[in-house]
Amino acid sequence: MKMTNGKLFSLGIQHVLAMYAGAVIVPLIVGGALKLSTEQLAYLVSIDLLTCGLATLLQVWNNRFFGIGLPVVLGCTFTAVGPMIAIGSQYGISAIYGSILVSGLAVVLLAGVFGKIIKLFPPVVTGSVVTIIGVTLIPVAIQDMAGGQGSKDFGSPDNLMLSFGVLAFIIIVYRLFTGFIRAVSILLGLLAGTVAASFMGKVDFGPVADASWFHMVKPFYFGPPTFHASAILTMVLVAIVSMIESTGVFLALGKICGKEISPEQMTKGYRAEGFAVMLGGVFNAFPYTTYSQNVGLVQLSGIRTKNVIYTAGGMLIVLGLVPKVATVTTLIPTPVMGGAMVAMFGMVVASGIKMLSDVDFNKQENLLIIACSVGLGLGVTVEPDLFAKLPKAVRILTDNGIVAGSLTAIALNLVFNAERKKVKIQSRKESAVGALTTK
Repeated sequence: MKMTNGKLFSLGIQHVLAMYAGAVIVPLIVGGALKLSTEQLAYLVSIDLLTCGLATLLQVWNNRFFGIGLPVVLGCTFTAVGPMIAIGSQYGISAIYGSILVSGLAVVLLAGVFGKIIKLFPPVVTGSVVTIIGVTLIPVAIQDMAGGQGSKDFGSPDNLMLSFGVLAFIIIVYRLFTGFIRAVSILLGLLAGTVAASFMGKVDFGPVADASWFHMVKPFYFGPPTFHASAILTMVLVAIVSMIESTGVFLALGKICGKEISPEQMTKGYRAEGFAVMLGGVFNAFPYTTYSQNVGLVQLSGIRTKNVIYTAGGMLIVLGLVPKVATVTTLIPTPVMGGAMVAMFGMVVASGIKMLSDVDFNKQENLLIIACSVGLGLGVTVEPDLFAKLPKAVRILTDNGIVAGSLTAIALNLVFNAERKKVKIQSRKESAVGALTTK
């Protein structure tokens, strides 16, 4: 098929629409939870769109040092939402970007040896971690459905009608449609909910009129980054989970494109992801990962050329330089966002459960790993003062539910499954020695 400029544009904008909801909702959720002003929130959305475009170009550009060279789109990872809200609430927004910078550097440094440490993160560990992250996000969605914590009309019938209406709309779209329409169901739900809220007098269009048409990028817009050991450890764990997700996406995309992905290409792909995360830290955006919905779009459309992704990346950069576009997204009322968040955060939990479906549940040890890690992770989230009287050095590992749960899963997996592997290896050696002796 001859690729004209018109076709390139239409295919590029299709990729932008497929990932747009994820790209803008993450900054809206995090910024809303941290009580940012409308102006700050608009900047956060703008810079996130811009860096999504830059991160995508980094990954598509295949060179000696980085880039997987496949038609892949990068966007904000939902896995980081809960940890970022927790870090920002405890240490301030500057700590979020300090931890993002270090986690990006960790990904770059680990890119070459990731195949070796990935053994520490089998499905029983990654599934538990993602489940913990999803479960800890649900209370944020429920509060927003009611109007947001501390709002005067918290739990009012209007707020509940809006939030449950958006959730119902998303479910109906998911039930009636397939393909691209289903992929943008969250975006359509937010649009429908905001239109309904405007008729109820809950949308103020003033900020859009006041917003400028163009702005320049400002590194460290929210101030110099700060560094805290607990926050860094949290984001490094999130980055490792994202690398594992990206591994699956790279392999799937390689099959779709008919290309064998070599270990060297995988390393360059991880390295590009690490640079993208660091880019997010510098420009006060977010950690990035490969978006599986765009991989589905490549398979659905059958168009595998990188020029389409270059076009989509360019569109995201242009959108990121136009604050007026970003300000429109900040008009979404809190109850409308809450209704969509229930579906999105529920999908994070569902993703964790899906990962756990690869676990052998006939082994009681695996059940115990999941039980203890999820239980402890959720417990620390619900009661953060559980370890308040322990030494500060110890609290680095216990103050955050995601860190506590993740480290529990890793440790118990080593206790049960690593020992089992040693026993199997030893028994094989003994069998081999026995066979030689009998001969």
